[in-house]
Amino acid sequence: MRVIYNKELEAVADDLEHMTTSVRDAMHGAGKALLDGDMEAAQKVIDGDEAIDELEKSVTDQCVRLLAQQSPVATDLRVVVATLRLASTIERMGDLAQHIAQTAHRAYPDSALPDDEKTRRIFTSMRALLDVTADRLPGMLADRDTTLAQQVIADDNKLDELHQESFDLVLDDSWKGTRQQLIDVVLTARFMERLGDHAVSIARQVVYIVSGFDPSKEPRDLDEE
Repeated sequence: MRVIYNKELEAVADDLEHMTTSVRDAMHGAGKALLDGDMEAAQKVIDGDEAIDELEKSVTDQCVRLLAQQSPVATDLRVVVATLRLASTIERMGDLAQHIAQTAHRAYPDSALPDDEKTRRIFTSMRALLDVTADRLPGMLADRDTTLAQQVIADDNKLDELHQESFDLVLDDSWKGTRQQLIDVVLTARFMERLGDHAVSIARQVVYIVSGFDPSKEPRDLDEE
């Protein structure tokens, strides 16, 4: 029975890993679409979201079956419960990446963003942070790396600050963008900020799997306790 359980858990882990790498690629593709005008990347993100949705359904079904048939306890129970949450969160990240790609695709051949230095700086910085976060996700989950998890949690503060800057941008009297660009800036910045929030949620689940405790958003130095 234990051998069967382990094989089923490995199958769930494989699907979750596939989801994570797909979302990592979608996040990179969304950034290329938005800031580089790469419509091939945009279409790939848009088309790829259905596969992520199907994987989420598969992971959920497998986890429910494991809970019903195997009655896991202790760490195994944490893994299954956390995996259910992770699948839902990762699927939502795929949706957000798709929204960004769709925004860029709709605006093409124009840009969804005004062509000014301040706007480019804010969104280029947000993209860079999300690219780093996206690259951390697969290893963080596969290795249950709490150090990477704490880094993801800490970096989200920078993304929040940039998100606030995007509001300041459109409220400034010097705003020169169109009304449609104003809408796109506000919504896209929100999508990017939410990607960071969901990454934090994933990081917290990693810490939960390892320790059983949900960390605060501000990582604590355990040596000081």
